[in-house]
Amino acid sequence: MSSNSTLKSSSSTSNHHSYHYDVFLSFRGADTHKTFTDHLYDNLVAHGIHTFRDDEELENGGDIAADLDRAMEESRFFIIVFSKNYATSKWCLNELLKITKCMAEKGSEVIPIFYHVEPRDVGNREGSFKDAFLEHRNRSLLKGDWECMP
Repeated sequence: MSSNSTLKSSSSTSNHHSYHYDVFLSFRGADTHKTFTDHLYDNLVAHGIHTFRDDEELENGGDIAADLDRAMEESRFFIIVFSKNYATSKWCLNELLKITKCMAEKGSEVIPIFYHVEPRDVGNREGSFKDAFLEHRNRSLLKGDWECMP
């Protein structure tokens, strides 16, 4: 994906307070995009749930990080699809950090989905999640303070 993007304008609106999106999907594209996440997204949209998915909502020409940040701020719920390589993506981890801030500051709700990973591996940073966090720490790729993460 290009380093420049702009949120596409959408004709549908959410009836939920000041939220633009009902749901923000956070997922590792290489793991789940053409399988589970496509089916999940299609079903949410088919049921009238205004859902943000980066490849559907971002266009070339702007700042991806700022557009993702804004979309998360404008989302009521978050669905995080934790998969084997989720934590290998600095984009996914930075989304996760922002989502936890939205939970703390706005009371946002999160629905975690564990796709071919054990919840304990995610929560305890074990298995592939431990390896990914160590790699990111060694390369200093994370923009947030991950030691404070629950």
